[in-house]
Amino acid sequence: MLPSNITSTHPATFLLVGIPGLEHLHVWISIPFCFAYTLALLGNCTLLFIIRADAALHEPMYLFLAMLATIDLVLSSTTLPKMLAIFWFRDREISFFACLVQMFFLHSFSIMESAVLLAMAFDRYVAICKPLHYTTVLTRSLITKIGMAAVVRAVTLMTPLPFLLRHFHYCRGPVIAHCYCEHMAVVRLACGDTSFNNIYGIAVAMFIVVLDLLFVILSYVFILQAVLQLASQESRYKAFGTCVSHIGAILSTYTPVVISSVMHRVARHAAPHVHILLAIFYLLFPPMINPIIYGVKTKQIHDYMLSLFQRKNM
Repeated sequence: MLPSNITSTHPATFLLVGIPGLEHLHVWISIPFCFAYTLALLGNCTLLFIIRADAALHEPMYLFLAMLATIDLVLSSTTLPKMLAIFWFRDREISFFACLVQMFFLHSFSIMESAVLLAMAFDRYVAICKPLHYTTVLTRSLITKIGMAAVVRAVTLMTPLPFLLRHFHYCRGPVIAHCYCEHMAVVRLACGDTSFNNIYGIAVAMFIVVLDLLFVILSYVFILQAVLQLASQESRYKAFGTCVSHIGAILSTYTPVVISSVMHRVARHAAPHVHILLAIFYLLFPPMINPIIYGVKTKQIHDYMLSLFQRKNM
């Protein structure tokens, strides 16, 4: 039976549990989460300010970095404020439609982040493998089109989910055993045939992660070949050094995804809070660590930050 044939009787509000089994530790758990969220806000806002303020950083690599910083800000701000409200004030209620909006933004911007990381890999590929064509290939027009394509792909893939969820009958109560509205956590409350949602969710996740990661790896295979063909060791270090920050961003984004996926299969009977903490780590770690990686490893950003501090001390 298709979801569209089921009479919709959704609750007016859902109740978010937080982290099941660790409710008594919510206040303590909130401290590192609040610290990480503050770092993410400060770090990504600083990156955006520097890229906007310094005309020398209006290059493809930094424009993609600005996109990544914006996505990280939205991703962390979609979930963390409500999560902290649950931990501090026990404000567990979230309206049905607010829940769907949170879920849509969460999954859409996760897909956009993957697309931007792929675009950044393409940027490094052109810069190292085809340096003479860098400015003619990565024009402002192409960068805009890549950004728009990332948005369109994410919105197209995620738009069906809220509409599908609106047609379910929620007979298993309004309590979501999570600290934010994640797609499968909401689907578990629905009655009727939810197989399409299950298959669609898994298919989209596999399509995005596998396809994007495959092209990222392919880009770095070509980059590695080009770097190894350089004459001097110093040139090799310099060329590959421009990729270190991007590799760090890829690892910070995909490593939690892989760990969470492995844990769901290897440790199926683990306590629910283990999987939820991993999911929160996936949401918080990249937005927190990416500005640090790029701030430390990217010379232009590092130099601009030093010049700002030097001006204040003069």
